[in-house]
Amino acid sequence: MHRFIWISVIFLVGCATLDRHENAQQIALSGALIPSSIKANGFVLTSYSRLQDLNQPINVYIEGDGLAWLSRHQASPDPTPKQAMALSLAALDPAKNVVYLARPCQFNDFNQTPCDSAYWTKLRYSEKVIDAMNQTLEAFVSKANHQPVNLIGYSGGAAVAVLLAARRHDIASIRTVAGNLDHAYVNQIHQVDLMPESLNAIDVSASISGVPQIHYVGIDDKVIPKQLALRFMAQQKNSRCAVMREVKADHQLGWVAQWPTLLHQSLPC
Repeated sequence: MHRFIWISVIFLVGCATLDRHENAQQIALSGALIPSSIKANGFVLTSYSRLQDLNQPINVYIEGDGLAWLSRHQASPDPTPKQAMALSLAALDPAKNVVYLARPCQFNDFNQTPCDSAYWTKLRYSEKVIDAMNQTLEAFVSKANHQPVNLIGYSGGAAVAVLLAARRHDIASIRTVAGNLDHAYVNQIHQVDLMPESLNAIDVSASISGVPQIHYVGIDDKVIPKQLALRFMAQQKNSRCAVMREVKADHQLGWVAQWPTLLHQSLPC
């Protein structure tokens, strides 16, 4: 039987012995982002942030699925990404208020806080996971005087961003990067098991049709084809608030170099 698709952020840099935690710390340091841990819904979530003006909006970056699988048939013992793509993008963001949110179990100390692999495989977008992400987001929104939030999600983090937006009223915009906006469709394409216990971003697409959105898709992306963004936007009944932009990139390469330019593209509506 097929297993769940291996849609991990396997963005290798340096040698094979790269320390994933140290690498994230170095990326965060380059963007003056400060680490913190927040307990939420049974998880301890890792974040990095830079809050400099509490009267301005917050740009919130959400990590992808990370190293969820070692192969199509073997789950990883630790979903921490080889290189945190969303963190790399966040470090380049010059906004006054920038927050990076890792996903449950990523950057986790498994000796102190056990974490079930189901939460980075079949339950990666489950109600418990999304609720934990929402609680963590709310902690930062409270710190920032409840300013509007701009969500940026990479790969599986795009699904989380959309699911968060659907349950909040303070989202000013959404940007997805190589976003998994319909995991059922992606898993069908790659002929792997579905995830019926996970929420699906496309199911709430219509409810966020009034939120300005840019969905960036990689021209050379073999993991997440542009059909996902098109299917997602089709559910919004031709909303003027959502656009798709094609970028010369694959699922991992090309985004960091182009992000400063992409970030400054104007939002629709």
